[in-house]
Amino acid sequence: YLPAAPPKRFFLRNTRSKSLVMGEQSRSPGRLPCPHRLGPVLKEGWLKKQRSIMKNWQQRWFVLRGDQLFYYKDKDETKPQGFISLQGTRVTELLPGPEDAGKHLFEISPGGVGLREKVPANPEALLLMASSQRDMEDWVQAIRRVIWAPLGGGIFGQRLEDTVHHERKYGPRLAPLLVEQCVDFIREHGLTEEGLFRMPGQANLVRDLQDSFDCGEKPLFDSTTDVHTVASLLKLYLRELPEPVVPFARGLWSWLNK
Repeated sequence: YLPAAPPKRFFLRNTRSKSLVMGEQSRSPGRLPCPHRLGPVLKEGWLKKQRSIMKNWQQRWFVLRGDQLFYYKDKDETKPQGFISLQGTRVTELLPGPEDAGKHLFEISPGGVGLREKVPANPEALLLMASSQRDMEDWVQAIRRVIWAPLGGGIFGQRLEDTVHHERKYGPRLAPLLVEQCVDFIREHGLTEEGLFRMPGQANLVRDLQDSFDCGEKPLFDSTTDVHTVASLLKLYLRELPEPVVPFARGLWSWLNK
């Protein structure tokens, strides 16, 4: 069966939450970790964050490293103004209310599944605004990958070898569970289906399934599941791999030796 996936978007509350940040003078005096010790930059770019008191927006340069999200007043600054520790949190796309029409909003708030014991007693949330729908989706996916990767999620956009290495705790395998599950279902139900991998599946269901796998869940397909939706999910996974199944170097080498 296909378990109902939790809704990925919620309407923006009229009373907005305060910023879940540390390192600012007006916040709790959390010690700023050294960004460069947390590994390479996973994502960076301009976002607007809402101030908790004045409710106005401030544009800041955000940098995602390790499981920390830093922000700077300017792109060229080396000392961050503050940071958000992502473990024990969740990220949610928000549907703007009438007063926020056209804004691309998302929120980081405490409540990560499996890490609830690490959530502070009085949590605060961080409200962010991206410049476009695509930019917001990219940020949400990157942050979700960081949050859920330790729990077996965040596989969309993750390196193939990293996913396989993590999933070997379930037994020997050469491909991710998602790939095996999709391929097995397509072989059983879709080999005689016209337009397979050409006709699109149900976009909303594909997105819900992606969210479920990214959150560490393992949704199951049954005989009532649309095979085009499963094929679209598999295509989406392969399309978002950082390096294609046939690596760039091997493809270039083959082309040069033609």
